[in-house]
Parts: sequence; C-alpha cells; structure tokens
Amino acid sequence: MSLASWFRWNEAPNRISQRNPTEMVVETLMMELSWQTKQAEKQQRERENEYRKIKTGVDYGWLVSYPKQSYDISPGERLQLEDMCTKIHPSYCGPVILRFRQLIAEYEPEVQEVSRLFRSVLQEAAEKIKEEEEAKKLARQWNTKNKTSLSLTTFKSRSRISPFISDIKTISEDVERGTQPTRRVWSMPEFRNAK
Repeated sequence: MSLASWFRWNEAPNRISQRNPTEMVVETLMMELSWQTKQAEKQQRERENEYRKIKTGVDYGWLVSYPKQSYDISPGERLQLEDMCTKIHPSYCGPVILRFRQLIAEYEPEVQEVSRLFRSVLQEAAEKIKEEEEAKKLARQWNTKNKTSLSLTTFKSRSRISPFISDIKTISEDVERGTQPTRRVWSMPEFRNAK
C-alpha cells in the first residue's frame, strides 16, 4: 500500500456548489435577514440598557444574562419571504443586500420591523426587475418593427423623382393657367412647359 492512497492529493477537486443560483440567492438573502435581525435585537437591548441606566442611575448590565436569540420570524412569514427571494435574479442579490443595509442604518428599526423592511426591499427589487423585463421586451418589439420599416424605406427610396414633371396640382399653377404668359425681354430666353 502506497502513502499516496492515504492522502487525498490525487483526487479531483470537488465542485464548490451543486445548487442552482436561485437556491444560493434565497440562502444568501435569508442569512442577511437573520443577521440583521440579530443585530437589531442587540441594538434594541443596548438602547434599553442605556434607558434603564439613565432612569435608575445604576448599571446592572453585568448582572443580566440574555438569551441567544429571543425573536424569531414566524414560519409562515419566513416561507413568504423565501418565496419572494426566489423571484430575485442573482445579479440583483448584491444590490438588494446593499439597499437593505442602507435602510437598516437609516431607520434603525425595532426587531419586529426588520422583516417588514426586508419585504419592502424585496418588493422594490421585484418591481425593478419586472420593469426592466418589460423595457427589454418593448426594445425587442421595437427592433423587429424597425427592421421591417427600414426595408420599406429602402424600397421607397429606389423610386426616382423628376423635379420638372409633376402630377400634383397646386394653387399657383391654377392661377398661372388663368393668365396669359407675359412676353419676356428679348435678352432672356423663353421657357415653356411642353405637356
């Protein structure tokens, strides 16, 4: 038995992930939600401690022990949020997380409000994705219509226009017909329409 069989040097490296991109997006966004929930809970406890310190004047923070995580999202709400996450395209995962973090930093919500804020960010992203898909669809329709109209314009441009022969009747032409042509000065040649 060789030593190489004991070590795993000769094995092909495994792929990092066999999951599809949608699962990765859902997992990433839900991890972000749970992390932000924990952070909001931690900040809420710190605010309560500060308020208690100010109110009583004594710090009993070293005496208090907190549970690991007391707030949890209900299973129904979690399923709804996961379903909304499946509608997010992988290219929007980063911008959704950034927007969510921006709103968390801006509003400093209570623990119960974090999931609602997350839901609003997901809805905003889904609407933006839908608008972009509609814009792409309209652009494709416009491009196909544009191609057919260009072929018609090239066909029309092939016809020749003669500036001296006109079948279009104008008012000035009717007025000119009613009057006698004036004789021109001898030095100017006379041009007549030959019809």
